[in-house]
Amino acid sequence: MTAPPLTPLDPRSDLSQVFELAQQLRVDSVRASTAVGSGHPTSSLSAADLMAVLMTRHLRYDWQAPGNPDNDHLVFSKGHASPLLYAMFKAAGAIGDDELMTTYRRFGHRLQGHPTPELPWVDVATGSLGQGIGYAVGIALAVRDLERRSSRVWVLCGDSETAEGSVWEALDKAGHHRLANLTVLLDVNRLGQSGPTELEWDTGAYARRVEAFGCRAVVVDGHDLEAIDRALTEAAAGLGPTVVVARTVKGRGVAEVADKGGWHGKALPEDLAGRAVAELGGVRDLRVRGPRPPAGPPARPGAGQATPVELPRYEVGDEVATRVAFGAALAALGARPEVVALDAEVGNSTHAEEFGKAHPERYFQTYIAEQQMIAEAVGMAVRGFRPYATTFAAFLTRAHDFVRMAAVSRITMALCGTHSGVEIGADGPSQMGVEDLAMMRAVLGSTVLYPSDATSAAALTAAMADLDGISYLRTTRGAYPVLYAGDETFPVGGSKTLRRTPDDRVTLIGAGVTLHECLAAAEDLASEGVRARVVDLYSVKPVDAGTLARAARETGALVVVEDHHPEGGLGEAVLSALAGGDAHPAFAHLAVRELPGSGTTEELLDACGISRTHIARAARALVAP
Repeated sequence: MTAPPLTPLDPRSDLSQVFELAQQLRVDSVRASTAVGSGHPTSSLSAADLMAVLMTRHLRYDWQAPGNPDNDHLVFSKGHASPLLYAMFKAAGAIGDDELMTTYRRFGHRLQGHPTPELPWVDVATGSLGQGIGYAVGIALAVRDLERRSSRVWVLCGDSETAEGSVWEALDKAGHHRLANLTVLLDVNRLGQSGPTELEWDTGAYARRVEAFGCRAVVVDGHDLEAIDRALTEAAAGLGPTVVVARTVKGRGVAEVADKGGWHGKALPEDLAGRAVAELGGVRDLRVRGPRPPAGPPARPGAGQATPVELPRYEVGDEVATRVAFGAALAALGARPEVVALDAEVGNSTHAEEFGKAHPERYFQTYIAEQQMIAEAVGMAVRGFRPYATTFAAFLTRAHDFVRMAAVSRITMALCGTHSGVEIGADGPSQMGVEDLAMMRAVLGSTVLYPSDATSAAALTAAMADLDGISYLRTTRGAYPVLYAGDETFPVGGSKTLRRTPDDRVTLIGAGVTLHECLAAAEDLASEGVRARVVDLYSVKPVDAGTLARAARETGALVVVEDHHPEGGLGEAVLSALAGGDAHPAFAHLAVRELPGSGTTEELLDACGISRTHIARAARALVAP
């Protein structure tokens, strides 16, 4: 059956055409998943009515110009319902039926099992449940507070994912910021992957929870098109962030699977799919032209322009913490209008608050919500900003999945983890980031930097503003002597050799606090007649393989020292760099191998075997005849 193209519909009598679109979305969800033999058709069927009303009457989007800055944004937090999203793209004329039927979930094609920004109509990769609302909050903040546009942000969320705490972190921030340009459509279809959801169809409980976090809740029958239309109209009234709590039926429209367990993530067999398509009224080829986006303001001032930045300068020998230099450099980077900063209520310790003092309009406080901090950074990056998100290195581990998914989205953002390692002293192991290098090195396409003094920290902070992908700066709590003059450069992928002679018998490699310990150990060794080269491995990924190979060949022995667990840090970076070459030096790896406790910095470095005393001892053992 074929119907005329749909246009922006206003009269209530035209909801019959919206119903036909919803049925088409269901049919195409079944057809695409059955054709490939995998996918989530029943999760798509429950939300088809919600999406049909949204795209015909409320989603202001130019499908032929997905880069239009005034377009609304649609985030499928319920990313497994990708058959529904791709069916919508077909209805909008963005993709064809052949692409939907022959490429979905197939190798080498863009209609992947869960949406990614390889598709120009997709802002962020989703599928790790509980993240889409957080991204949407970041996009909504960027649109409203940074771009000053009237675009709206719409999110389709599943009921199962509301068991994730990150959903409520996001709604809390939406309520706090009074994000009237944000609407969440919560698809309450009762059934999760392995059985009923926690609240099943208790829409009242969902509404109470939503309202407790400062958002409006509108409860509707998710298959009543007129009620959905009223709810979305109400949501757009500008009174605050709104969650449309929609009671739906999983598998709606197909009697054999509707509200039945055991069908999550399963394509319908061909015979059942044939019956389902017939029950839904057959194949259609409707085309939708929804509302157009309004004309917005011009591009923000300074966008795309190179802006000079005056970085702080430090005198050699002065004692300055790298976290302090990071904060000063970040404030200086505020001269670039695309740079924004996010804090998780530790800005007075990380020194990120220096940016907030200088540029309060681009400084965002997420409080103690590290997952939401990363999610907001992702949303702001979607809109072309350069976010710097900062907290203690230990606490970034809580947000690792958000960082991982940001890499799937090909997001560019800078992260800074302060208070790294046992060096922080008396606070004890709960505050000591000794896993962060491994975590960040494992992120696809990441850059990992670890400065040892204020000059290099400032320079590398600035460098991150021009790096693609996810970059990470590891900084230290304590103040240590400045090693480099202000005109020194620190290319990403490089290193610095601070001590070197033709007679070097061993190379000491460190970063951060351990570089200073290596320098002290080299002095001790020199007094005994043992020449030691010292390398500052400030770029952990990419690593300076050339310098490491040369040191291995020329000295024949390497001691790598790190304030981090042995797994995934400096030592493994060095060994990986050497693995493909012909240098096979004697090797010692000093790292934090036991659970530390409270104490002074000196006590902890020594107890963990990474102090100057242990470094010198390891070097002597390697060069002993």
